[in-house]
Amino acid sequence: MLLTKPVAELLEAAGRPFTDARAMPPSVYTSTDFLAREMESIFAREWICVGRSSRLAGVGDYLTYELAGQPVVVLRDKEGLRAFSNVCLHRMSTLLEGSGNRRAIVCPYHAWTYGLDGRLRGAPFMGETTGFCKEDYALPAIRCEEWLGWIYITLDKDRPSVASALGGLEAMIAPYQMENYVECFRETHVWDTNWKVLAENFMESYHLPVCHADTVGGHSKLEEMECPPGLAAFNYHWITKEASLAIGNAHPDNTRLEGRWRKTTALLALYPSHLITLTPGYFWYLSLHPRGPGQVEILFGGGLSPEFMADPRADAYVATLKSLLDAVNLEDRGCTEKVFRGLSADAARAGHLSYLERPIYDFMHYIAERVGGFDRSFALAAE
Repeated sequence: MLLTKPVAELLEAAGRPFTDARAMPPSVYTSTDFLAREMESIFAREWICVGRSSRLAGVGDYLTYELAGQPVVVLRDKEGLRAFSNVCLHRMSTLLEGSGNRRAIVCPYHAWTYGLDGRLRGAPFMGETTGFCKEDYALPAIRCEEWLGWIYITLDKDRPSVASALGGLEAMIAPYQMENYVECFRETHVWDTNWKVLAENFMESYHLPVCHADTVGGHSKLEEMECPPGLAAFNYHWITKEASLAIGNAHPDNTRLEGRWRKTTALLALYPSHLITLTPGYFWYLSLHPRGPGQVEILFGGGLSPEFMADPRADAYVATLKSLLDAVNLEDRGCTEKVFRGLSADAARAGHLSYLERPIYDFMHYIAERVGGFDRSFALAAE
């Protein structure tokens, strides 16, 4: 493999032991060539989260997504969740936009019509066309799987299942029963920063007392934070805190969480770009996709545990949560956009990582493996 300067710099950084770890070098965030490698080796191959399955609860519900430059539609038919190429097989127009509900997929250009199973159902004025056979046309399928209430898609036909990669995480968080949490809002945003800057920001809570001083920073005890080594497909850390919101701790009707787990928050980074804050009472998440070295598209959503959804004050809880997370996102946007501006400077240099930034170290190894062939098994064995 030809090592470009950013890849060589990344491999040098990844080769350091955690006791002398530094952040990833600036070039891996700013280089267009490095992003092209990420698109090819990560986003075109990995499982990418496109939201909660409850978003597509009814037959005909759909959402659209662009994955590594490929337009995709995810929908529910009578058989379950499906994903297809969102490109007409006639003159190659994209078919659907945004999200909604359709009984059929109708091309906006010439009205070729596909069923929810992807098969061509109708093509106006094509019946007398020589060589045309409607049965020969079906939208190419894209792999789609559901895991604990999340929808994932991948362009890689041979990628192992989501469940096989995340089985260890599923066991860790089983008492929360995340699959039963209810999504109450979902939005998309674009920020002017690199996708890895935002991912790393989510992975560490070292910044909470400063960046989030006006919101959640005062309720997180850094001295009690647990940042264990990550595993192959994810990293994680735990925060035990006295919640600023009632929904941050377990609802009185919650009988599955006991002891300190009733006030423990799990911060989960599912590689490459699905980031989840899971508390006893609510959850929120980001799913990231790069638009360029300096822009990231963000799928943002959140909601409540089933006990809080069943509470008569559920609407007020949702409104309070949304207000808090909007404020947190505003703070994070300011911090992460400042980081990208800073690392784009000629004088930018990567400094040592805090012991509280262990997840960033593991994320660096993941990126180095996917983009540069770094041997993570050797690195983990050396710990």
